[in-house]
Amino acid sequence: MPVRTLRLLLIQALLIPALLLAAGCASLPAAKGDPRDRFERVNRAVFSFNQGLDRHIARPVAKAYVAVTPAPVRAGVSNFLANLSYPVVIVNELLQAKPVPFAKDTARLVVNTTVGIGGLFDPASKLGLESHDEDFGQTLGRWGVPPGPYLMLPVIGPSDIRDGLGKVADHFTEPRTYLNSTLVTWGLTGAELVSKRASLLDTDATLDRTFDPYAFVRNAYLQRRQFQVYDGDPPEEAPSEDEDSSADSPQTP
Repeated sequence: MPVRTLRLLLIQALLIPALLLAAGCASLPAAKGDPRDRFERVNRAVFSFNQGLDRHIARPVAKAYVAVTPAPVRAGVSNFLANLSYPVVIVNELLQAKPVPFAKDTARLVVNTTVGIGGLFDPASKLGLESHDEDFGQTLGRWGVPPGPYLMLPVIGPSDIRDGLGKVADHFTEPRTYLNSTLVTWGLTGAELVSKRASLLDTDATLDRTFDPYAFVRNAYLQRRQFQVYDGDPPEEAPSEDEDSSADSPQTP
């Protein structure tokens, strides 16, 4: 079986059951809570499962990686993996009709792949070609597709309906999809997971101190995605009915 087929099947195996489970819970009585999180009971269960995996596997592996790997090497690995996936950014800039970022990021990819020795180094940033973060979920959002309910996906983590579908589309613009070596593909995927988890170790203490880690992660994710979709300039949210009522009511001295 081709490697790209295996990777797509894995994405579907993680994503589709979560979507179906959420859809099946749509008829449940809505508990009072965040209206963006219609499937909170299911999401919290998945979050607990993910936290268990992180506590027993991902976090210890990331700590060991940081302990035995010098910082310059970790930076090189991170740069290489980011450069390898950068076509996803470029394709989505084209789909979002952003010609200037598309041209600059194409140049960034070329510079880092050649002068930067396959992306191990980042000379493009020194030339003023800053990195960007675009994906198909953002592309859908740019063209008016609403995010839909928040989802906590097994292993993958926080998402929503729009971003979940976007992950499937991004699979086809990810260069690793077209590698013919299963060993190399999963090796790169594992290295990416470890590198990303290592970069988040400094946030563990903050998350551990929060009263409700689930809500903290959810709110941070949704705010970040809103920020990304609107390129740092999200529209102001309309006031709620309660705010309207308080604004219209006469003020007593």
